[in-house]
Parts: sequence; structure tokens; C-alpha cells
Amino acid sequence: MIQILVVDDQQLVRMGLRMLFEQAPDIDILGEAENGAEAVRLAESLLPDVVLMDLRMPVMDGITATRRILAARPATRVVALTTFDDDDHLYPALAAGACGFLVKDTPPAELIEAVRRAADGEAPFSRDALDRLVSRAVDARVGASPAARADLPAAPAVTPREREVLGLIGSGLSNKEIADRLHLGVSTVKTHVANLMAKTGRDNRIRLAVLAVATGITADQGPAEG
Repeated sequence: MIQILVVDDQQLVRMGLRMLFEQAPDIDILGEAENGAEAVRLAESLLPDVVLMDLRMPVMDGITATRRILAARPATRVVALTTFDDDDHLYPALAAGACGFLVKDTPPAELIEAVRRAADGEAPFSRDALDRLVSRAVDARVGASPAARADLPAAPAVTPREREVLGLIGSGLSNKEIADRLHLGVSTVKTHVANLMAKTGRDNRIRLAVLAVATGITADQGPAEG
């Protein structure tokens, strides 16, 4: 059973999430918090596997709450909940330790699956939010100094199969979905992901996804061997 804590300052949002997750037989809502300070306190006492964390809240924001929860319990998986105008908060949330981010209007079935993926050690994210993040970062650097423009990521030196996997990571697919798409075993996909992290210096799946989008590596690749 995946045990979760729902954190949002809007009661209607919390109610909607509770109604949604009550339909999932493998997910149990331990509690709800309406601000970051309450989230930190409940996370310490309830010990959830996954925390769905709103980013903008009174008393204590979601970024600070994420940092404090993970400082006390690093194994907790925090998934940021975002809206279109929260983009400026996403990188700080990831820097604080959030394992992924989802827009609040994510379809219900995808949201449930994202919680399962987070509990399984993966990094769920909403592709449209990722695209906006990358676009803003690229635009900012293009308008900056030559040194800043030189810091834009270059296409990584990887094998054709690793490039396929990287493109699918950038599309938001899970390890199982990638395995099914490429007709590989899940363990093989995990090996490719680990190799990609080692070769690119990206230490988590979100950073790999950002790299894929920023360098134009897409899931539309031809077949590869390996």
C-alpha cells in the first residue's frame, strides 16, 4: 500500500484529490495539510511514502517544506503540484529535493499512475511544464552573454539505443513504458538510464528529461540495436 500526504492550501483541491485517490485500491491517504508548516509536522508523525506538495501556500511555502521534510526523511518522495504560473518555482522545488512535478489539471488516471511511479523510485513530470521550463531557460541564455550561451547543453555522446531511451525519458515515459516501446526488459532500461546519468553528468531523471528537450532529442527515433 502506498501511503500519501496531500498538501494544498485550497480545501476543494484537497477534497478532489482525496476523492480521486480513494478510488485507487493500492493508495492510502494518511492526511492532509493546508500549509507547509503543517506538512512538515504531519510528514514527521505519519511517515508517508509520497507527499503531493503545493508550492505556493501561506505560513510556509512548499519549497521550504520539501527541503525540511527531506532533511528529516530523505526516503520520502515529494511530488510538486503546479499551475501554469508556478513555473518560476519548479527549479527551486527540484533543487529542494522534489522528485517530480505535475500540473494540477493532470488527468486523474495519469495522476494516480504518477504517484505509483514516484513510490517506485521514478520521477513523474508533466511534459508541458517541462517544455515551458526548458523554453524559458533557453530564451534567457540566448539573450545573455556569449559565456552564458556557451553553457547551453550540447547533444550528448551516447549510443543509438541510449539516445532512444533519452528521448523517451524526455517524453515522460516510465521505465516499463520505455521497455514496452523498445521491446526490452525493464532491468535493461534501468541500465541504460544509469549509463545515461553517468555519461551526461545528470544525477536524476528530471535532469535527463531537461537535457533531452533542450537538445531536441525526441522519442521519434528509428530502431536501434542494443
